[in-house]
Amino acid sequence: MTEVLSGAPASVSPEILNDIVQAALTAGADAAEAVTADRQSLSVGVRNGRLEDVEREESRDLGLRVFVGRRQATVSASDLSPATRARLVERAVAMARLAPEDPYAGLAPEERLARGPFADLDLFDPTERGAADLEAAAAEAEGVALAVPGVAKSEGGHASWSSSRWRLVTSGGFDGAYQGSAYSLGVGVIAEKDGAMERGGESRTTRHLSDLPGAPAIGDFAGRRAVARVGARKIASTTAPVIFENRVAGQIVSPVVGAIAGPSIARGTSFLKDRLGQRVFAPGVDLIDDPFRPRGLGSTPFDDEGVAVQERKLFDDGVLTTWLMNTASAAQLGLASTGHASRGLAGPSGVSTHNLHMAPGERTLAQLMADAGTGLLVTSMFGPSLNGNTGDWSAGVSGFWFEEGEIAYPVSEVTVAGKLTDLYLRLQRGSDLEFRGAFNVPSLMFDAVAIAGK
Repeated sequence: MTEVLSGAPASVSPEILNDIVQAALTAGADAAEAVTADRQSLSVGVRNGRLEDVEREESRDLGLRVFVGRRQATVSASDLSPATRARLVERAVAMARLAPEDPYAGLAPEERLARGPFADLDLFDPTERGAADLEAAAAEAEGVALAVPGVAKSEGGHASWSSSRWRLVTSGGFDGAYQGSAYSLGVGVIAEKDGAMERGGESRTTRHLSDLPGAPAIGDFAGRRAVARVGARKIASTTAPVIFENRVAGQIVSPVVGAIAGPSIARGTSFLKDRLGQRVFAPGVDLIDDPFRPRGLGSTPFDDEGVAVQERKLFDDGVLTTWLMNTASAAQLGLASTGHASRGLAGPSGVSTHNLHMAPGERTLAQLMADAGTGLLVTSMFGPSLNGNTGDWSAGVSGFWFEEGEIAYPVSEVTVAGKLTDLYLRLQRGSDLEFRGAFNVPSLMFDAVAIAGK
């Protein structure tokens, strides 16, 4: 049993952030931003009905980024005493003066900043789950999974709860904060038959406890998932239709996020660098980024530089409409930030989406299989490989071979590969979109995919 305790859980007052920004300006910085993250979390793991580990964290951290001309530096600390804050400011300004000049470094332009009052996105549930409650939920999910006929052993159940609060203050006049919570429950088990073993699992995370599926549902799904995989075969190399189940299909779409990120475009290291305004996906495909989804795991009232966010169709009817930009990459490209800055407490901002989803099609998974006739249904994926410059992609997968639209037998040790720009144009969407995380797509079918087997 372990316990991690660092800092204090109390929220940092806005006065402290305003004071540290002002202190940086007084010390010689031309601009500054300060951000704090307060976090509490508790997680419990069980195995075979017995408590295996407990981890608790309470932290309060601060990050400071300063600019001296076009030079920047960032520092962070978990000790927020006046003496430490003074040293933090002194060190940050001294580092910035010695840093190499970056012609694109700077705070977000004032006209791009989000303005309050900010929308209530219902991201915070005040319910705190105690260790006993978490242990009981994890043990119940594990017990249900172990009770599924064919399940031989447990890899453990886990349950957790966390809450966090984020505040950003800049010398450009931005001051914003929001808080969120997260509840998780999951279990992994191993099924066995005639000496052959296969893993199966299930886990979910939600903002509100009331949205989290119950332990029986999670445990039963994990157990059945493992049992269905027992007896997996190898198949001969071939070319056939491949369907990616909705739980894994996002992994073949996610490379576009990095490919349309402003920093990648600015560096010229993207397989989509010349495709703005052109068709990338099949007609009818909309890929939508929505920062305002209530209770969304990626929801936010503003980005990590304080820039206003908005719902966007990144791909509209298959056509690429925008790059994802923070302030620096936008300046480098001669454009404006799209509100996709993402950062931690240290270092400059990167780029990320918010709640991303692909609009569903009209056919169920069963109908996709029926239309394909014979092919591979992928239910798990590992070790994906991508050439970011060319879009050449491959991944190890396992799942089920189907014939005449019906599952025939499980398969494993298979690799699928192709050029994403070709695959995306042949993408067919299922109707089974589920909002399970911050990136959700329905099941996806591609015809004539290269499959490497035995």
